[in-house]
Amino acid sequence: MNSFRLRHAVHILRQGGVIAYPTEAVYGLGCDPLNQQALKKIYQLKQRTINKGFIIVASHFSQLEPYLGNLEKINTQSIFSNQFEHTTWILPANLKLPYYLIGNRKTIAVRISTHPAIISLCSLYKGAIISTSANLAGKSPAKTKYALLKQFKNKLDAIYFDTLGTQSSPSQIKDPLTGRIYR
Repeated sequence: MNSFRLRHAVHILRQGGVIAYPTEAVYGLGCDPLNQQALKKIYQLKQRTINKGFIIVASHFSQLEPYLGNLEKINTQSIFSNQFEHTTWILPANLKLPYYLIGNRKTIAVRISTHPAIISLCSLYKGAIISTSANLAGKSPAKTKYALLKQFKNKLDAIYFDTLGTQSSPSQIKDPLTGRIYR
């Protein structure tokens, strides 16, 4: 782990910037989930529509709590107990969240990561961050530094280079209430 790059990435997140960072399978783009300008920049960088939601990733459940609504019908201990299951969960959203984050949905996609780089980022940042694959809409996600720089060179506020995880594909996305698998 490069502590200077980590501290710099966290500083950029706190300043409202957009970073690239390694995830379990690909490089991701991230920012403060409640920073409208940073989210707008991600939409523009990826050339994607506002209709598609984002995943929020954290190092532990307490970082997700401000984004979550009524979890009465969901056994969160059960779904988050398997630390090594590479899964993003569709959960009820805190309905006070801004439109630019959840659109007209009543749910939000969240993941607790076991990847050391994400744990370090979220722990030092002291909160959850946006997690979306580093790629232009319709293109393959960046799995190498070269691919990341080819798509986003000089367009990001910081890049936190570290080792990618060992997963072969981005996380599975599941709804624990319906059992539906979205990806």
